[in-house]
Amino acid sequence: MSSKPAATASSRAPACRPEVAHLPPYNAGLSTQAVQARYGVSTISKLGSNENPYGAPSPVHDALAGLGHKVALYPEADQALKDALARHMGESPSRIVLGNGSEQIIHMIPEAYVSAGDRVVTVLPSFGLHILTSEMMGGVVEAVPVTAECEFDLPALHAALAQPVKMLIFSNPSNPVGCMMGAADLRALIAACPADCLVVVDEAYREYAETDPAYPDARAILREQERPWIVLRTFSKAYGLAGLRIGYAITSDDSIAHTLGLVRDPFNTNIAAQLAALGALDGMAEMRQSIEKTNHARESLRTELHRLGLKVAPSYGNFLFFETAMSSADLAEALLHQGIIVKPWKERGYTHWTRVSIGLPEDTARFLAALTAILAAQPAGQSAGQATGARATVEA
Repeated sequence: MSSKPAATASSRAPACRPEVAHLPPYNAGLSTQAVQARYGVSTISKLGSNENPYGAPSPVHDALAGLGHKVALYPEADQALKDALARHMGESPSRIVLGNGSEQIIHMIPEAYVSAGDRVVTVLPSFGLHILTSEMMGGVVEAVPVTAECEFDLPALHAALAQPVKMLIFSNPSNPVGCMMGAADLRALIAACPADCLVVVDEAYREYAETDPAYPDARAILREQERPWIVLRTFSKAYGLAGLRIGYAITSDDSIAHTLGLVRDPFNTNIAAQLAALGALDGMAEMRQSIEKTNHARESLRTELHRLGLKVAPSYGNFLFFETAMSSADLAEALLHQGIIVKPWKERGYTHWTRVSIGLPEDTARFLAALTAILAAQPAGQSAGQATGARATVEA
């Protein structure tokens, strides 16, 4: 009597949606603990995730005091944080949406608005979720590469927007490149969108950029016109709350906030994140001090990278994006052996580009010394990759 062969795990798995089957993996990078275990190093310089190395402002610590007595209960309605944000920005609370990081809201937008076949325009290289989340819903994403000077390619973006477009989404300043779109260009780009296009401006790094007077007030510009819009912001970067996952969106009207609420997870922001965000709003003076130190360190590092003969993109964030003759994957691996974590870019056409976060002075010094030694050991004549605009993986 023959027995039936046991089913394998793969044969028992249901077929997933075709849009999901073809999605590239999200590259979140290695954790500090993983690097220590794999490479046998004790000192880690974590420069791959654009975190604030100075940490959260002191009111956050005060806000979280006694948290242990509250965690047994579901979080209260998030209205207190919405009200505080509304006062901070001069906005209506009914137009504010909270998320488990702004990444969750980036997921919610296509879930609410993008259908199979809808065109979505973004830039390349990009924050990967700007592409992945729309493709997951069956959207067709056109990613417009930056120029050879690592600036937004405005003529190409205008051309992409000349056809029907459901959504335009991009970061300002850009992640990972760091370039910034000024007010006149932003205004012209919005005007180039079809009248029913949803305009989404991701301002995850706005606090670092707004020290420059040329950085535009996106909300003010978007309010001048009738297209629907969403502005995304986060507490993860300048406010130092990356570990608690909380971000928010400002919408052009109540109906958009209501629609996003329909696809929102219940209790999608936890009580610790809500309390910490309230505290962070009271710690803006400390936050601005960390920004000043970070921006100064960014420009100092840029100078040193230029001295090494490297091409460095303009940056208004807390990071630099630079090109090397060796592949970014090889460079990142060599740095990991010395306990230094950076972000090798893997989108096709940008695989010789690396993003490095601005850390504490000692971390930046370790990175620069290691990079100098690694590049000096490379054979002469190795050529750098050329940006082609195609995507091979999804980046954070």
